[in-house]
Amino acid sequence: MDSGISGLLGILVLIADIWAIINVFQSRATTLNKVLWIVIVLVLPALGLILWMLLGPKREREWP
Repeated sequence: MDSGISGLLGILVLIADIWAIINVFQSRATTLNKVLWIVIVLVLPALGLILWMLLGPKREREWP
């Protein structure tokens, strides 16, 4: 049963990392910053995702 929970957690982290990488590509950050954030997210999946959410490039909200 433990392997099922850890497998599900791994899939959720993978989905969140893909979401983070897509958002890094869409950000207005410089190319170097984008590459660095993507490397961080890929090398440290869970921690990299948390760091990106806290410290990464912020997108400006578009108001209608």
